[in-house]
Amino acid sequence: MAEQDRRSFVRGLAGAGAGLALTGTAAAQEGSGGAATVKPRFIEGSPYPTFSRAAVWAGVAHVAGVVGQKPGTTDLVAADFEPQARQTLENLKASVEAAGSALDRVLKVTVFLTDAADFAAFNRVYVQFFPSNPPARSTVVVKDLVVPGAKLEVDCWAAV
Repeated sequence: MAEQDRRSFVRGLAGAGAGLALTGTAAAQEGSGGAATVKPRFIEGSPYPTFSRAAVWAGVAHVAGVVGQKPGTTDLVAADFEPQARQTLENLKASVEAAGSALDRVLKVTVFLTDAADFAAFNRVYVQFFPSNPPARSTVVVKDLVVPGAKLEVDCWAAV
């Protein structure tokens, strides 16, 4: 796709109310020969110094993966799946809100489970956080997670 076609496409998305605040970004990039003038905003508060809690850019919060840790610590709330799932989604909600959004503005969720047998239990907890108009979602079963004992990790994108 030619650069001019891309610009027209992006303008069309913004004009159609695509929900992503691309109009100013596209115009800023267009006026400066393609160099982005809108800078991302990084949300602090991750329990780990190696990444931010979220990054906000062009009207979208990219929320880092969270697990079922007690807020402000690196300790898991429990060894059992369901309490971890509930705390994981509470932590996700807190990160989304810290980025200036809300759960009803979440666009896409990615779930990483260490055991496919926990899928139904996760769904029971998930619907309590997303009771209507649930966002797009992918669920992947993985061998292990970086946080020892964590049974799931969840990240998302949300409109700001």
